[in-house]
Amino acid sequence: MHPQIHPSWQTILSDEIQKPYFKDLMQAVDDEYQNHSCFPPKELLFAAFDYCSFDDLKVVIIGQDPYHGDREANGLCFSVNDGVKIPPSLRNIFRELNDDLGTVFLPTSGNLEHWAKQGILLLNASLSVRKDNPNSHKHLKWIVFTDAVIKKISEQKENIIFLLWGSFAKNKGSQIDRTLHLVLESGHPSPMSANQGKWFGNQHFSKINAYLKSKGKTEIKW
Repeated sequence: MHPQIHPSWQTILSDEIQKPYFKDLMQAVDDEYQNHSCFPPKELLFAAFDYCSFDDLKVVIIGQDPYHGDREANGLCFSVNDGVKIPPSLRNIFRELNDDLGTVFLPTSGNLEHWAKQGILLLNASLSVRKDNPNSHKHLKWIVFTDAVIKKISEQKENIIFLLWGSFAKNKGSQIDRTLHLVLESGHPSPMSANQGKWFGNQHFSKINAYLKSKGKTEIKW
């Protein structure tokens, strides 16, 4: 399987894609999809890069792995397809967004494509998963690839906002150069963490727009 990654990322990641581990990874992913039900649909594995070009990148949100239920995952972290019930973590994200920005209506769709199209890379650490089996592809080398993506963004861009929600994301973001970028951390929006007071009130959404404005960039329409 040769990955169809957006041309702007192909340039940045071309050396990574040529490495032996990546070719092994693509073969392992092929085998998984042939022998098991896996998500997201294969053509959406690299959707995060397709919706958000390297040139337009403003914000990176790091998730763990795709949703593992039927028709949920669409290749963007925390996002689900239109018509799918909004998962608990995403519901808490929307609640914080509303509280933070003082909006009145909670979104009725959990599809975050409109975020991605505004320069938000919705990056899961693992880009695939077996049906009904969370974190089942973490033994594949997705982590090596997505670590390289984060490192290249950190080295080749400036003034990117990284959102590290929960300990997993914080660990994955440990290599980010904080002298060049804004890193916002909080607890994970999952109910367990959020109900312990580690998520609500982080005001990340207003902080993102204030930072973008200060750098002369267009704010995100959440």
